[in-house]
Amino acid sequence: MSDRETLDTLLRRHGTTYADETGIRLRDTPQPLYQLLVLSDLLSARIRASVAVASARALYAQGMRTPRRMAEATWQQRVDALGEGGYRRYDERTATQLGDGAVQLLDAYGGDLRRLRRDAEGVTGAVREALQRFPGVGPTGADIFLREVQTVWPETAPYLDAKALQGAERLGLPTSPAALTRLAKGRDPAVFAAALVRTALDKDAAASVRSAA
Repeated sequence: MSDRETLDTLLRRHGTTYADETGIRLRDTPQPLYQLLVLSDLLSARIRASVAVASARALYAQGMRTPRRMAEATWQQRVDALGEGGYRRYDERTATQLGDGAVQLLDAYGGDLRRLRRDAEGVTGAVREALQRFPGVGPTGADIFLREVQTVWPETAPYLDAKALQGAERLGLPTSPAALTRLAKGRDPAVFAAALVRTALDKDAAASVRSAA
């Protein structure tokens, strides 16, 4: 099978970003960018991605869609929403981190992550470093955010981190970012990165892509 056939099958089967799965209509505006930050925090823990997605949905359903609403919610309200999504192992610590992070975002950037982007002056490494200043985000959470945001922050594209490259290796695709970028030219970079990550996290998904292709 050709790399192009593998790519087409991968995107057909697993070409959904985690933001889309969560119901975030990602745009370069404050609310969806904040929701992506929350989702990235939740996904970065050692917990199933489906649980992180469900927990993010539960937080948003309880009105915690903006840093102001997150900061105004009680710690128990955050814990309860996380528990509703199944995020029980880390719920108490994460509830604290989400509250502290919301306050930090309001204080540092007026609740608007576009100001973080502006301060980074288009340097992806500077964005990644700044994201890690939020409680609970860390390197993994920053990578998740950048993988997902690259369609609306195009200066960060292509963003293929170690987890995406792991997925490429499982599929027998090139493992250099430059080669993968050439292969996926014209495709949505966030969708491509998410599809690679899904195969990195699920060996059966990778096997099904290779067999179908």
